[in-house]
Amino acid sequence: MVLSSAGGTSGGASNWGCGFLPTVFQGVPFRRSGDPILSLSNPAGVTRQIQRESLDLLKELNQHHMESVGDPEIATRINAFEMAYRMQSSAPELMDISKESKETLAMYGAEPGKSSFANNCLLARRLVERGVRFVQLYHEAWDHHSEVIKGVKDQCGLTDRPAAALIKDLKQRGLLEDTLVIWGGEFGRTPMVETNEAAGRKMGRDHHPQAFTMWLAGGGIKPGLTLGKTDDFGFHITEDRVHVHDLHATLLHLLGFDHTKLTYRFQGRDFRLTDVEGQLVDKLIA
Repeated sequence: MVLSSAGGTSGGASNWGCGFLPTVFQGVPFRRSGDPILSLSNPAGVTRQIQRESLDLLKELNQHHMESVGDPEIATRINAFEMAYRMQSSAPELMDISKESKETLAMYGAEPGKSSFANNCLLARRLVERGVRFVQLYHEAWDHHSEVIKGVKDQCGLTDRPAAALIKDLKQRGLLEDTLVIWGGEFGRTPMVETNEAAGRKMGRDHHPQAFTMWLAGGGIKPGLTLGKTDDFGFHITEDRVHVHDLHATLLHLLGFDHTKLTYRFQGRDFRLTDVEGQLVDKLIA
């Protein structure tokens, strides 16, 4: 499970892409208002039996076509039809957090019917309970080029409580040991103040990839550990530097993969998530 805190401009729809992997691995985004997923209900006059028979016919035709042309996108289409069919029966119940106890809703600060990070954290736990293998939550608005003190306080007020509740809830339900939770963004903020009157910026912080913090929980991570130090200004790392490739190598190890062997051929090149680098960070592993 990934809890992403975007520190810069949103990537929009590109955030939901599957990279160089085939589109059969594409995630399903939930909408923040209205039906969580479009077209969950059948049109009038279309029964479940009629729908199932239609999908079976489409699947047979698509399989014949795939065998003929060998296009992997056809497999994605078959998978999408089948996933949509299953979602129609399971997604409405999944999204109804009003069935949770008052104690659970209070612990997260969740409010049924509203859009919030708290609701999303509770929804993430419900997804994990039902066997979803990868869940990603986005919380933006951390790009504090102005008024960084107020901005950070406001955003932490929206995220700290539900994030802590998610860890607690997973643990008390026996799910945390098998769930790897990752909280992070793509960079930190500069230790010095950013002021640009022409751009309307005052008492803010700029983008800072040289040193920033992430936290992890569950899934084989050693608890109660703080790894790494910076200089007195928080500008450069001085101890236990962890490169993004090292982080990926460690995460893959916890998921049961050898990062040096996990490759995928895309557009004529073998790709590896850790490129030609990456070392396991043994200090993080329980």
